[in-house]
Amino acid sequence: MGGANAIHSYADARRLARRRLPWMVFDYIDGAAGEGVAEARNLAALRDITLEPRVLVNVTERDIGSTVFDHAGKVPFGISPMGMCNLSGPGADIMLARIAAKHQVPCGVSTVASTSLETMIEEADGHAWFQLYFSGDGSGTTKLVERAKAAGYKTLIMTLDVPEVGRRPRELRRGFKMPFRIGPMQFIDFALHPQWSISSLLSGAPDLANFKAPGFTFDRTESRALADWDFLKRLRDQWDGNLVAKGVTHVDDAVRLQKEGVDAIQVSSHGGRQLDSAPPPILALQAIRQALGPDYPLFYDTGMRSGEDVIKAYMMGADFVFFGRAMQFAIAAGGRDGLSAFWKLIADEASLTLAQMGRVSMPGPGTRF
Repeated sequence: MGGANAIHSYADARRLARRRLPWMVFDYIDGAAGEGVAEARNLAALRDITLEPRVLVNVTERDIGSTVFDHAGKVPFGISPMGMCNLSGPGADIMLARIAAKHQVPCGVSTVASTSLETMIEEADGHAWFQLYFSGDGSGTTKLVERAKAAGYKTLIMTLDVPEVGRRPRELRRGFKMPFRIGPMQFIDFALHPQWSISSLLSGAPDLANFKAPGFTFDRTESRALADWDFLKRLRDQWDGNLVAKGVTHVDDAVRLQKEGVDAIQVSSHGGRQLDSAPPPILALQAIRQALGPDYPLFYDTGMRSGEDVIKAYMMGADFVFFGRAMQFAIAAGGRDGLSAFWKLIADEASLTLAQMGRVSMPGPGTRF
């Protein structure tokens, strides 16, 4: 048995993806900074959070819908912005956009997506948020903001935790670069994974779709160190929609971002891909919630693996959560059917977890479990 029918957990999706993807691609999706300590520390912190079962509560009718920015979604989770998703399978970006549209939840569209931001918001039926990286002197960043505004985006995610790209040894060992540069090692890697290689060749090699237009360039290794609080103020003035600050784990930063007029904070350590000594963001989430009060919108990503993780993050203070690499593994494992199977798995687990806790719904904005 393989593909979608074999996905009963995150571990199943990851195992199948590892079998089917070239080593270079799998290590890019799965990898973390340094020795993977930050990623492991956060996973352990998530694992150790307990949920209290309750009994003799009528939980026959349960609703896992959740509201984000006054929009009611059918499930309590969305999709984090991820670069080059089409590496996990041809058309992966579109699959993500369409499933987000179906369930009316946000689909993050990365600056370095492999499908253009204009196409993504159309395929997502408007349920798309554009993620922005500051780069170089910021002039290209400003142009992308205007382009997202023209395309109809209402929410902008500014990723703040990448002043420089984290050192990820697994990527370096495989020679991963963006865009691709194929040498002898990569050629052998692709030859040993013919299903992926042939399907990718027939569909067209993934590329940085937002930079194919004249006047738009991107260098993944270019420093982003010039971004500062003055830049944030200029961005706030330029963007009149919802502004989300992503990649925050320090309480002082969160408090200042709130004062500077950011509409929501997404607590995250970039999946452990930036700083190997970073604290567990799931614990930072709790501290930031305590500092900002019950009403300020707080989102969460990093380490999400199951429906129980969704409920744990809400327990720690999240108003909404996002899955990242898990969705790519599901696509690699079984394409569109694999993504649908994993999505249903997470939704069903979240609903079953509520039942075990004697609850029939997710907390509303400004309320807690």
